[in-house]
Amino acid sequence: MLDEILLARMLEEALKKGGDWAEVYTEEKQVSSLFVEDERIERMNQGREIGVGIRVISGENTAYVYTNKLKQKDLLAASRLAARGAGAAKRQHRIVSLMKLPGLKRPDEERVVQALEPGDKIQLVLAANQAARQVGADIKQVSISAADLYKKVQIANSDGGLVEDEYSRARVAINAVAARDGIIQTGFQSAGGTCGWEILQEVSFEDLAGQAARLAVSMLDARPAPAGRMPVVMAAQAGGTMVHEACGHGLEADLVQKGLSVYQHDMNREVAAPGVSVIDDPTLEAKYGSYRFDDEGRRSHKTVLIDQGRLVDFLFDRLTALREARSDSCNGRRESYQHKPIPRMSNTFIAPGADDPEEIIRSTEHGLLVKKMGGGQVNTTNGDFVFEVQEGYVIEDGQVAYPVRGATLTGNGPQVLKSIDRIGKDLGFGIGVCGKDGQGVPVADAQPTIRIKELTIGGTGSAEKRKKSMRRI
Repeated sequence: MLDEILLARMLEEALKKGGDWAEVYTEEKQVSSLFVEDERIERMNQGREIGVGIRVISGENTAYVYTNKLKQKDLLAASRLAARGAGAAKRQHRIVSLMKLPGLKRPDEERVVQALEPGDKIQLVLAANQAARQVGADIKQVSISAADLYKKVQIANSDGGLVEDEYSRARVAINAVAARDGIIQTGFQSAGGTCGWEILQEVSFEDLAGQAARLAVSMLDARPAPAGRMPVVMAAQAGGTMVHEACGHGLEADLVQKGLSVYQHDMNREVAAPGVSVIDDPTLEAKYGSYRFDDEGRRSHKTVLIDQGRLVDFLFDRLTALREARSDSCNGRRESYQHKPIPRMSNTFIAPGADDPEEIIRSTEHGLLVKKMGGGQVNTTNGDFVFEVQEGYVIEDGQVAYPVRGATLTGNGPQVLKSIDRIGKDLGFGIGVCGKDGQGVPVADAQPTIRIKELTIGGTGSAEKRKKSMRRI
């Protein structure tokens, strides 16, 4: 990490052309990844990267310069370049004095962050590959990726704040393809968190692989999905793809301020059914989208976005908050030192209710039960969406009758939120990498079992031809 005296000098240089505010973001990370396909190791990478990003804000203008040259002369030159890029002409000299903020204690601090040696990781992944293939001869292809990251960050700004933090993140993703008589189906499972490989105490590569393979095989025998409008029960294990895509992006302040959100005129209005609350919470222990400080050095905290059906807040970073003369929500996030921060979700979910999930199904005379979502597309300006269903079942007379394949869900995000009439007391999380403005950041999303009164079900469509959703990991 950089010396505090050097950081202060960089900030002073960045402000010499009259900028209002400046920031230096330093990042050092070690990454490791492994990808297996067709029963062999296709790729295995390990690397270390360190770099610095310098941001200057002057009025509505932002300049951002990054470099991986860490000599003092190069860093000061980059700071001067950022100062010129901000567009201000007035020269000034400001003295910056930095004060390091104390680190935050977190509940999992006593847990040991475990690494995996390359040989151990290879054994785990190859064993998972065999576990998937042992499900049956219908399994034709298995691909598995495992990756981990250890990152140290340092964030200093011209207000005098200095934050240093470090964390680990690990994840595994397994995709199994089954084929029979010209029918092809896939099964997908993943797990991960802001932690090391101690996550293996909670999940097993082989168990995940078996689940993915069994899902793919079971969908070979599924019937074609029915088409039309009907009630939809979304199980908690479906994760929160719906709330993330059809709702969450529309609650990010930059899209709201650009007029690209369906919720831009809805503050303090009813946007969901009574009882529906949507929360973004980066403080949750070890979740994939968790962080102690956001990428602007702000201490993370929970943000209630929709409270019992009423829209009460958006997700802000520093710049979007300044435009509205309010405090930010600590959701300024960036992919790396090469990117400036923008408002992003972290762990976003619909809060649990009081209903028994099994009773929700029993009270549904006819409909579709969704246990796993696939890819999809959403238009944030009007809330319209199309999602694929990877695992779905027809409900008849309150019972789960038979599996179906090829189903799609078509609807409108705000309308769906308003038509939720049952909310379960469970909560199921999914993980992914969310793409926006050319940046990808790790996120988690969740929901309880919910029932949507009516949604359009499409019974045809090819999952392979549709655009993949945010759930790329």
